[in-house]
Amino acid sequence: MNTKLKTKGAVTALATFAVLGSLTLSATQASAATVVNMEATVLAAQIDPRRADDTLTPGAKDSVLAVERALQARNLLDAQWVDGYFGTTTIKAYAAYQRSLGYTGLAANGLPGASSLASLGQGRFTVSHVIKPGSKVARDGYVVNTRTQAMLTEAERLLNRHLKLDQGSYNPGGDPTSAGTHDGGGVVDINVDGMSADTRTAVAKALRQVGFAAWVRSPSQGQWPWHIHAVAINDTDQATQAQNQVGDYYLGLNGLGNRHPDDGPKVPIKTWEDYQRAQ
Repeated sequence: MNTKLKTKGAVTALATFAVLGSLTLSATQASAATVVNMEATVLAAQIDPRRADDTLTPGAKDSVLAVERALQARNLLDAQWVDGYFGTTTIKAYAAYQRSLGYTGLAANGLPGASSLASLGQGRFTVSHVIKPGSKVARDGYVVNTRTQAMLTEAERLLNRHLKLDQGSYNPGGDPTSAGTHDGGGVVDINVDGMSADTRTAVAKALRQVGFAAWVRSPSQGQWPWHIHAVAINDTDQATQAQNQVGDYYLGLNGLGNRHPDDGPKVPIKTWEDYQRAQ
C-alpha cells in the first residue's frame, strides 16, 4: 500500500512539474516573441504629444504598449496611461527611466534611444529596426552627427549641388531665434544665398524626400534671413523643440510657434530608414 502511494505521489509530482515547466516555458516564449519596433516607437514619441486627440500613430501601438508596460512594471507609469499612445506622460516616464540609468541631457530627452530601450526590454521584449544617430562630425564649420551627414549627402546627390550650412546641430544657445531646436542632434539650417525661389523649394523637397522635416523660412516669419530649416525625423538626439517640429510636420503644420498649415512642398513623408529601404 505504501509503495502504491509513493508511486502515485511521484507521478503526481512529475505531472505538476511538467505543467509548471510548460507554463514557465510559455511565459518565456511569449516574452521572447514580443518585439518593439524602435522606428515606429520613436516616431510615435514625436507625433503623439502634438496631437489634439488620442489618435494612435499607425503601426506603433503594439510596440508602444510593450514599452509602457515595462515602464509601469518599474512604477514609472500609471496603468491608465498604458494605452499605446506615446503622449507627454509617457515621454516623462521614459525620461525618468533614462535618468534612472544615469543618463543626462540629450540622453534623457524622453525619446527611446537604442541603449535605454534594450535595457528596458531585458526579459520583456527584443528590439528591431534600431536607430542610431552616430558620432559627431564636422561640416562647414558646424557639428552634425553621421546620420544627418548621410542624409545631407544623399539630398545633395538628388539635387546635384552642394548644400552649405548656416547652422548645425548640438548648438545650445547658439542662435536665440532658433528657440532651442538646434540644441540637440538632427537639425540644420541651409544657406540659400543666390538661390531662386524655385531652387529653394527644390532643396526643401529633396530634404523631405530623404527624411527631413524641412521648410523654407523667410524674414517675414521671424527675425532671421532666408534659409531652409531641416529636422531629421527619428533622430533620437533631438531636443524637445525639434521633436515637436517633427510631430507638427506629420500633422500638416509648419513647425513654427503659430502652428499654421504646412507651407512646404508636398511629398510622401518618410524617415531616412524608409528612404534607404526603398532604394
